[in-house]
Amino acid sequence: MPTLHPTALVDPQADLAADVTVGPYAVIGPRVRLGPGTTIGPHVILDGQTTLGARCRISAGAVIGAASQDLKATGRPGALLIGDDNIIREYATLSCGTAAGLSTRVGHGNLIMAYAHVAHDCVVGNHCVIANNGTLAGHVTLEDSVIVGGLAAVHQFVRIGRLAIVGGCSKVVQDVVPFAMADGHPARIYGVNVIGLRRAGITPAARRELQAAFRVLFGRGLTVVGARRALERQPGDSPEVAQLVAFLRQSRRGLCRGIRREAATTPVLG
Repeated sequence: MPTLHPTALVDPQADLAADVTVGPYAVIGPRVRLGPGTTIGPHVILDGQTTLGARCRISAGAVIGAASQDLKATGRPGALLIGDDNIIREYATLSCGTAAGLSTRVGHGNLIMAYAHVAHDCVVGNHCVIANNGTLAGHVTLEDSVIVGGLAAVHQFVRIGRLAIVGGCSKVVQDVVPFAMADGHPARIYGVNVIGLRRAGITPAARRELQAAFRVLFGRGLTVVGARRALERQPGDSPEVAQLVAFLRQSRRGLCRGIRREAATTPVLG
């Protein structure tokens, strides 16, 4: 049987794996499902149609599965689907989808720090970090291995590409391309996320191709369509550049633009 603190309030309809641990004063609603090895800290609220996978750790005071804060939301809310091995720290809040049939989704191995917020209908990939007080508005997408700095705010419907990093206190109102460093108010692209690429094992050759692609995208004054077409004509076999081009095709909010000195100061990587 799950290990439940005597002060915890767990609805009898909730579905808890046998080795789940629930701390003092936690509240778990009837449509919640918790996977094996998951630990729920004190004063946590789990509500709505919420599913957590295996080995998740939820810290004190987090509110997981609250109804959407979208004023258009009516009737029964949607779902919140959280994968395995996620860490959700103190007082973070994650909302369900806006309506039945819609969902907020969080992948595997993410770290969502204290007071962070993931709003309705967001999609968070795998191995992302949302630092303290980072805020995702509704319908935001984070691809895999994205880092959102503390106190950063991401506008509705924005997409942030794989291995991008957003600096603390940034205001992100347009899409951030994969592999980029973004910072500012509003956010601008400062170059390639060199450290992130190295840590991810991206080869030196692929890093050089990305540097060249960023110079085309941000250093020539081209439109997004013009830069995409130029990149499509360039030789090279880097899957990372192919992913960058695919991201450009799919962007609907426009891109965070590069700072003017981008082309002149981006080093060539070895």
